[in-house]
Amino acid sequence: MAGQVAVITGAASGIGRGLAEHAAQLGLRLVLADVDERSLVALAASLQGQGADVLACVTDVGDVEQVAQLRDAAVARFGGVDLLFNNAGVMQTGYSWEIDAAQWQRMLDINLRGVINGVRCFVPLLLAQGRPAHVVNTASLAGLISSPMLGPYNVTKQAVVALSETLHYELLQVGASVSVSVLCPGPVASAIMASDSAGEGAAASLNAMLDSSIRAGMAPRELAALVFEAIAQQRFWILPHKDFKPALELRLRSILEETNPRFAMLDVQGETHAAR
Repeated sequence: MAGQVAVITGAASGIGRGLAEHAAQLGLRLVLADVDERSLVALAASLQGQGADVLACVTDVGDVEQVAQLRDAAVARFGGVDLLFNNAGVMQTGYSWEIDAAQWQRMLDINLRGVINGVRCFVPLLLAQGRPAHVVNTASLAGLISSPMLGPYNVTKQAVVALSETLHYELLQVGASVSVSVLCPGPVASAIMASDSAGEGAAASLNAMLDSSIRAGMAPRELAALVFEAIAQQRFWILPHKDFKPALELRLRSILEETNPRFAMLDVQGETHAAR
């Protein structure tokens, strides 16, 4: 894997930073993208100081032209791409009918359109290269299980799972040497809740709970090691947190038995596990 080229969006913090640091340890050449220029530049400088070959590109993944520019920059610098991590994401809480149109659109643009843009801009390149490559789309446990007051997050992450599964079938259908994984983690230590603009009341209370749970979550570098292990095994599903399975089984039974869904909090040792 050393010498391969990895493109990582949302690289400046959280899961993206963990992926970048782990990839650098493996000797990969890195193209790191984020809208947070200051944090992105600082990360790139840190990794370069450790001997990594890094290209930092300030990128809004919701803008297809900027994602196309990211692809072109990767090719110009390194000649191609081997691993694509569509990872950028934000969170918004609140009742579905109270979250305003701009907030809904922001979530759709970053969490979903960002992955769509990554697929549309990079997969043709990966196919044209004619060599093995891999795409990892970051979803969430929210991509498998819905929770109240996380409407836009649930919607976008479940759409990412659907897109990833569709892409998996399509790549098999055309006999491509490109494979795909969907990453559905639970809490991973990050400041993702800082992206939420929730106000007072129930949303504010939920934010405080989620922020505490997420900041105490799995270390990003630990998650990254699991992700790269899954890539090596060409596994589609990457499910780092196993304690959600009873809730998923409950949901599947509800679907198969056509009963009304019940929300099951994922309670482990008294702590509620929130989606990434």
